[in-house]
Amino acid sequence: MNPLALPGVYAPQDDTDLLMQSLRQEPLPPQAHVLDIGTGTGAVALAAARLGAKVTAVDISWRAVLNAKVNAALARLPLRVMRGNLLAPVSGRSFDLVLSNPPYVPSPDADCRRRGAARSWDAGYDGRLVLDRICRDAPALLRPGGVLLLVQSALSGADETLRLLRAAGLSADVAEHRRIAFGPILRSRRSWLQSRGLLEGDDEKEELVIIRAERLP
Repeated sequence: MNPLALPGVYAPQDDTDLLMQSLRQEPLPPQAHVLDIGTGTGAVALAAARLGAKVTAVDISWRAVLNAKVNAALARLPLRVMRGNLLAPVSGRSFDLVLSNPPYVPSPDADCRRRGAARSWDAGYDGRLVLDRICRDAPALLRPGGVLLLVQSALSGADETLRLLRAAGLSADVAEHRRIAFGPILRSRRSWLQSRGLLEGDDEKEELVIIRAERLP
């Protein structure tokens, strides 16, 4: 069953599907503790719950929190949903798997939007306002042998994500990638992205990547 997406909540798209595909390929210990950062509709969190994991989902949006709770009830799956800014609600906890489909789209606006659906994709001038925070704070949440699965656009610097996670002591690599046609947001920003050297010629496809980072036992 496709999850319900309330107005103003990011509806599952190609990046969601790619993250769920990687989740299904990840071996999990029995009763694994899983965290989904920026859960939106709860689609990824519920996919983890279907695998038997104990899942905590976090989002800064009250509407997304409600949306995830409704979808969990409709699916009859246990899901703990918390409102908060990224990792703040789970400070001091640890997880076997951390998942995230964060905002990563480069934007001419330097700051994240504080309200509205755009804050689920706009991530500042270089697309890294949220990615950098996850790279900084998520490693401390991983148990020995724990894994972070993160989806982002190549436009927002996959190499920088790998560098930061490796600097934090994790083993990190690009595990999956997929090229997809531009959606309306990137089409509207094509000229600006070209002016920054992020696009060449008339390219109309974006590369999505899954970053897999593991804390060695």
